[in-house]
Amino acid sequence: MRQIVFDLETTGFKFSEGHRIVEIGAIEMVNGALTGNNFHVYVNPERSMPDGAFKVHGLSTEFLKDKPVFADPRVAQAFLDFIKDGDLIAHNGAGFDLPFLNAELQDIGLPIIKNELIDTLFMARRKFPGAPANLDALCSRFDIDTTQRERDGHGALLDSRLLAEVYIQLTGGRQAGLDFQSDNDAGVTKRPQNRTAARQRPNALPSAITEQEKTAHDDFIASLGEHSLWSAN
Repeated sequence: MRQIVFDLETTGFKFSEGHRIVEIGAIEMVNGALTGNNFHVYVNPERSMPDGAFKVHGLSTEFLKDKPVFADPRVAQAFLDFIKDGDLIAHNGAGFDLPFLNAELQDIGLPIIKNELIDTLFMARRKFPGAPANLDALCSRFDIDTTQRERDGHGALLDSRLLAEVYIQLTGGRQAGLDFQSDNDAGVTKRPQNRTAARQRPNALPSAITEQEKTAHDDFIASLGEHSLWSAN
């Protein structure tokens, strides 16, 4: 099973208000294991950077001005080529990341993304109702190191890596490299799909019950009467 954990940084929350993507980060997992195959690109938004967004991710208009625009094949098409038909994993992906991406793709005439999406925000809210469900809170809950994020701020590739660790914990802390079968819509994993049969002993073990214990047991069953449930067995 191939999954892509991804994250975006943008100039603001709503594409409809003229905000644009400025960074895309994504990492690949296969059968629950990080493969080391990543995608990362900075994007020229073709507009100025609002102060509020700059304080979140630290990407300035000056830094981004020589980066490829979203329509550049190194950005939009390259991301589509990277994800292929893999399942997508994103935090608030249903409410923000995927709609934002699809709006930009549609704007430049590329097909929108219809891959299966796993939203870890929904998973966290279902698993821990009433508790904070942002990425920082989940990293704290699962004791995931966020030192770099605290030092450098948000980053699409870094946040994708943190989210992959969160997702692994949300789905039961699966072991890397194993293909697990999911047992419910919360993604909790319980058992491997492939198990080898237990080996049979070549010779049965001798009974551990003594003759005295067997006689006492038989006498007890007889005392219950011939129509008792124990006698029927």
